[in-house]
Amino acid sequence: MHGPASPGWLLVALCAATGAYCLLRMRSRIEEQRRTAGGEALMGFGMAAMAVPAAALAPPRWAWVAYAAVFGAAALRALWAARSSTHHLHHLVGAFAMVYMAAVMASGAHAGVPALTGVLLAYFTAYVLWTGTRLMPVAVAGGGPGESVRAAGWGDRLELARACRLSMGIGMLAMLLTL
Repeated sequence: MHGPASPGWLLVALCAATGAYCLLRMRSRIEEQRRTAGGEALMGFGMAAMAVPAAALAPPRWAWVAYAAVFGAAALRALWAARSSTHHLHHLVGAFAMVYMAAVMASGAHAGVPALTGVLLAYFTAYVLWTGTRLMPVAVAGGGPGESVRAAGWGDRLELARACRLSMGIGMLAMLLTL
């Protein structure tokens, strides 16, 4: 992506760390968490790869086409999964945004369609603000006096999953701003 190298590397680190945590979440005992975490891990690592500053590594045109194909497939999967859960609609918008950015970079243009970029910026700004407000501490059920409460595993921590989604939303905003 275009932009200064230092913020680009910070974005790469943030997205890669988020992708790594999402891989850890795939070990959850809850099936829906595992499926959601897999899509989020793909998004985190894909964002990290696409955010590498162009000064450090300028990928060839075919790499951007490959990104578009991978995230196009992820968008189709999210569209199929959206039949049962509205959360997958966000995955659909995220995958579409990645396809859009990859297509712009593959075309050699240094700017996308201003109206579409603006709509995506507005969506992810609203998503980041909404997710940020939901990042309140989540109380563990039970836990009264004398009750033993089993600690949630790393893959089942709702507040960490929300922080992960917030980080990816912020990363998407940063990538769209540099487009």
